[in-house]
Amino acid sequence: MLNNLSFFKIKILYFFDFSGESYYNFYMKVSSGKFGGRKLAENKFDHIRPTADIVKQAIFNRLTDEVVGAKVLDLFCGTGALGIEALSRGASEVIFVDKDKRSIMLTNTNLKSLNIQAKTINADFEVAIKKLSGNKFDIIILDPPYKAGLYEKALSKIFEFDLLAEDGVIVCEHDKTAVIDFSPFEKESEKKYGIKILTYLKNKK
Repeated sequence: MLNNLSFFKIKILYFFDFSGESYYNFYMKVSSGKFGGRKLAENKFDHIRPTADIVKQAIFNRLTDEVVGAKVLDLFCGTGALGIEALSRGASEVIFVDKDKRSIMLTNTNLKSLNIQAKTINADFEVAIKKLSGNKFDIIILDPPYKAGLYEKALSKIFEFDLLAEDGVIVCEHDKTAVIDFSPFEKESEKKYGIKILTYLKNKK
């Protein structure tokens, strides 16, 4: 029979697992693939919000087939963990973008620790998207600061510069309370994980 203290500990871990990310921030690692189990650099910056492991695994379990050989854009890359996960699972190329110098520094540290050669762009997303005009991405990961109102702007620019491949997918991670207009793309599917939602978008036919 569990004593009161043990029960309290279990409840706290459960809360962090499904309703927040503090629990995961201390244990950043690559989940699966070539670099599976490898630890990433400790995130010491409170404003950089890594994706929870349960959400990261959900993304790549959903994209198991699509990620192999894919060209990926990790927009608002933060620690670079999502793009690195894509490379670990077989993506051919990932470009990492963030306007925050500390995010790019952390991403570069993680890439270097795994001996990965990849392009990082330290620029505002609108500037970066314009620079990437002419590229076609099979997967675009979109995870901007939740309260900054950037989803619609980013989607509009992605569409304007035609960055999504014909059969490509955009993965949007967002808060469940966020009201987002996903046009000009079409919603393919959506799933909730605690306070987070993953929405998958594709080109309109």
